[in-house]
Amino acid sequence: MDNKTTSRDGTSLAYRVTGEGPVVILVSGAMSTGGTLAPLAERLADRVTAVVYDRRGRGASGDTKPYEVAREVEDLAALLAAVGGEAALFGVSSGGALVLDALADGLPVTRAAVYEVPYADHLAGGAEREAVYKENLSRALAEGRRGDAVELFLRLTGLGEEVIRRARQSPMWPGMEAAAPSLAYDDAVMADGLLPRDRLAAVPVPLLALAGGASPEWMLRACRDIADAVPRGECRVLEGQTHMVEPDVLGPVLADYLTA
Repeated sequence: MDNKTTSRDGTSLAYRVTGEGPVVILVSGAMSTGGTLAPLAERLADRVTAVVYDRRGRGASGDTKPYEVAREVEDLAALLAAVGGEAALFGVSSGGALVLDALADGLPVTRAAVYEVPYADHLAGGAEREAVYKENLSRALAEGRRGDAVELFLRLTGLGEEVIRRARQSPMWPGMEAAAPSLAYDDAVMADGLLPRDRLAAVPVPLLALAGGASPEWMLRACRDIADAVPRGECRVLEGQTHMVEPDVLGPVLADYLTA
């Protein structure tokens, strides 16, 4: 990351700016850094100024205890100030939930988009699954079992045991274990895992909710629910895409919406 700014509580935030045009800050999800969204930033660079950053507790950014979701909203406020005072926001997965929190809190955002925020209202046993995950994740991290915490998250995303076993043996595993404490942050951002309708009703700016056409039906329904809950919301489905959306597919849709 090329640049640094400081959040309200003194936490250092690392970020990178790519391209020219209206500014959009890209917010990553769980087990990811700003670098995860760098390919999307490059795809957007001919039409917008794309800002990627390492959320607190990841990559080149700092961390300050105790964690609160409000501190991550303050991080976005610091980034907005650093890049000109206002911008559009885009968040993927749990990063999308953080974007929605920032919008409901009234940050100076022009418009926003989110991709597949995993609210589990329509997932069978979703609330119970979230409660069990939260308890097991908290225990694993408290006991220093970072590998087990990562496994819990990978199972939550639907990966099978053989895929998880291969992941443990891959060169990426040490980095995943290093990032494991931040899983608690994303879990806090997602709260009880259900759509916060009252909060979304307070979002004052246009919002585009996106989902992949090849994703599970409950994810598509979450997209529609978000759009319905936000006064100026819209849901759009990207055919053939999954939770791992292709930048070449997402980029043009996002650029069109954020520069409208």
